[in-house]
Amino acid sequence: MQDRALLHPFIQEEIWEETEIDRLFTEIFEAYYKRIFNYIGYRVSSVHTAEDLTSVVFEKILSKLGTYSQKKAPFEVWMFAIARNVVNDYYRRQKRRQFFSLEAVRERVSSKKDPENLILREERSDKLIGALNKLDERERNLVALKFGACLRNTEVAQITGLTESNIGVILYRAMKKLKAELGSVDQL
Repeated sequence: MQDRALLHPFIQEEIWEETEIDRLFTEIFEAYYKRIFNYIGYRVSSVHTAEDLTSVVFEKILSKLGTYSQKKAPFEVWMFAIARNVVNDYYRRQKRRQFFSLEAVRERVSSKKDPENLILREERSDKLIGALNKLDERERNLVALKFGACLRNTEVAQITGLTESNIGVILYRAMKKLKAELGSVDQL
């Protein structure tokens, strides 16, 4: 399991100095970038979109870092709530404008030289994305928080407002659906 950065003990109730905020933000970015990117990557099917949305999340974290309060929520919960809201906003904007994305085409064209491996990787990715898309939005979000962001059920519960046991049941059923859809992992 990857190291968990417990930055919230370093966050004081009021951070006034800009250099202190910059230093703290650098630590946060280095500790959480991969987890937030993975979470968003589970929610959107485009690597470039995931990168863009991750940048938006960290912009929001930086702009609101001075307003964070430990009394309201643990730091990780606060950050992943921001990430969840950014992804939800992205999907709301997408519903307003339906268009064909050239970004999806660009991602299909790879710099890898081995076409056989590229096709196999694409097929696996398409199967996984297809299986994830058969889950409802709540199930996809919980799978993304649990496996993309590597959060524990208690943290997921704090972000979503569901109970830990409810999270466990939903994830179990979602994994069962994915397994039924995908078959054996060896087939991937």
